[in-house]
Amino acid sequence: MAMGARAGQEKIRDANNRKILHLLMRERELSKQKMAKLTGLSVPTVTSIVTHLIEEGIVEEAGVAVSTGGRKPMITRFLPESRYAFGVDFSSNHLTFSNKIRVILINFDALIKQEVAFDYEDFNSVGEIMSHIRKVTEEMVKTHGIDGNKILGIGISLPGTVNEKKKVLEMAPNLSPELGLKDIHFEQYEKLFPFPLFVENEANAAAFAELLFGVAKKKRNLVYLSLNRGIGAGIVVRGHIYKGNKKRAGEIGHMTVDSGGIVCTCGRRDCWEIYAASGALIRNYNKDSEDKLRDTQEFHSKLDSGDPLAAKIWDVYLDYLVRGINNIILSFDPHYVIIGGEISEFGDALLEPLKTRIFEQNTYYEKDDLEVLLSSFKKNASMLGVALLPFQRLFYGDNKII
Repeated sequence: MAMGARAGQEKIRDANNRKILHLLMRERELSKQKMAKLTGLSVPTVTSIVTHLIEEGIVEEAGVAVSTGGRKPMITRFLPESRYAFGVDFSSNHLTFSNKIRVILINFDALIKQEVAFDYEDFNSVGEIMSHIRKVTEEMVKTHGIDGNKILGIGISLPGTVNEKKKVLEMAPNLSPELGLKDIHFEQYEKLFPFPLFVENEANAAAFAELLFGVAKKKRNLVYLSLNRGIGAGIVVRGHIYKGNKKRAGEIGHMTVDSGGIVCTCGRRDCWEIYAASGALIRNYNKDSEDKLRDTQEFHSKLDSGDPLAAKIWDVYLDYLVRGINNIILSFDPHYVIIGGEISEFGDALLEPLKTRIFEQNTYYEKDDLEVLLSSFKKNASMLGVALLPFQRLFYGDNKII
């Protein structure tokens, strides 16, 4: 057989395998006959795929179904505990201004089995942090009694500019400067783990999570906004993450939106995230109040209780947030804008006034032109997204989304 024909057959076989896997993940239990009917594949082809998945331990036979005549069909069941992966969030400041690193273990359903958090301040270098992460993952594996062969990898979510192919964090101005988190080559830490290591920009990772399991499952053109200490965006075009020429696409937190002269962590002035990242709420409240707030949750509580200063600051904050979103809509013309990160925890207090203001005094687009949504996973989106990276080949083969 010619090499090209063989490669074509392998590509079709892989596509059929993924088709059956996706179907079983969604439906949980099906007979081979039902799978054949739903996918358009022949029963012998489905049988061959199911046999392979059983050998891999991803599905199992689960008894027989009620017969409608003839032999009773055998049921195949998807096993969510058949594969696992780890996700690590370096982004920090989801709930407080303390620098936290979070590590999660997820199963094939993207269900978080365990989470561990620890402080940057307890370590003197990235190397020490990565060694501690290795210990945390080893303890999780032991706690849950997981066969090491079932772990597909570990993903690390990083704010700033990330080259995922070279596994380099090029710049992250919002992370702890004392650790020198710039030009960090994570490739040197791969040997710490007995499974593959992935790195990704946190907004891109969050968009990936929403595409796979969240609010964006059926949406192909969107901008995901990660609103935490900084602001980043995951830009999705035709179902794929757009990263740009130098992997800088989505660094929208550093577009200029004012002329007040306030210095950003990147060194420039009047960047959008100075006014619309979560830190703006705390900074502005503490500037005018003796009752100092420590985190965004405390501001949220003040806003819910009707605190007039919190309401005033929130009103100004929304105006700045809308200013940036308007620029994004005019730049990318997306079908959807998804609000994620720490600020998405504000729920309806955020979404409803945001929708109203986005379409006020605007002649370029109307309410029916796009939809504004809240993230399904909120503060966990980026961490889930990088944990899902090791699953990407099983889900999509070589047709990568991210």
